[in-house]
Amino acid sequence: MTMRTQVTPLESPTGVAVVARNVQRTFNGRDVLRDVNLTVEADQFVALLGRSGTGKSTLLRILGGLDPEYEGQVLVPERRAVVFQEARLVPWLRVLSNVLLGLGSRGENRATLRDRGLEALDEVGLAQHAQDWPLTLSGGEAQRVALARALVREPQLMLLDEPFGALDALTRIKMHALLQRLCARHHPAVLLVTHDVDEAILLADRIVVLVDGAIAFDAEVDIAKPRNRGDASFLALRSRLLGELGVNESAPTPPVPSPHLVRPGSAVLTVPAQSFDSLPNDFDNKEIFQ
Repeated sequence: MTMRTQVTPLESPTGVAVVARNVQRTFNGRDVLRDVNLTVEADQFVALLGRSGTGKSTLLRILGGLDPEYEGQVLVPERRAVVFQEARLVPWLRVLSNVLLGLGSRGENRATLRDRGLEALDEVGLAQHAQDWPLTLSGGEAQRVALARALVREPQLMLLDEPFGALDALTRIKMHALLQRLCARHHPAVLLVTHDVDEAILLADRIVVLVDGAIAFDAEVDIAKPRNRGDASFLALRSRLLGELGVNESAPTPPVPSPHLVRPGSAVLTVPAQSFDSLPNDFDNKEIFQ
């Protein structure tokens, strides 16, 4: 039977940002997390890799205090922030108000809070959008607002649940660089949940792999920054991690038929490339189906 166990705050400073001991979580009789033991040092960037359904986001939610229905012990700092894949901005509040959402209870005056919010927006390059509505922002801009909202809380622990998963490739590269700058400036401990092996290697000091709810791999990334995807050490670690995830890079990829040679309801016809050398200039692909 699952017991209700509360997150216990760590006394600060301790040099440690996360301690999880014998953590288990069950949903409808299925063990999603199985005896997870994890310690994250202060100022350490840890990437958590795993296939869908292996318990990555569940562990993050437990550390964030969002899921108290688990067994085991969890110690985390009092100041922590969560950034999700969706920016989760309140559409009827302007950008600055979204950044400051929930901070009024701390007793700081409004002018001080406003200054802190503007400073956080400036750090992510969006000070000029402070009075904009969330719906006017691009996906990348919305995620930068979400990062500013996390930073303004001065977290000792940042929990990132695939925050760049919905962004295009170029925006992801920019967000990676921004996150690295922010971490170098503020020094929080970071736990990043991701499916992207390259992203994990590029950003993390340490990579943990979950398989079927248990830690199957845990190692520091001993590659100097900035990291290059083409380096031999990068490629070797990438291959090792893919292996841990059950992905065989050497497996042949099935051929994809050309859309010009297939129509709905037609059998796929394989034509050797050299057969096209002698085709007339006015050849029409539709003749294949006649």
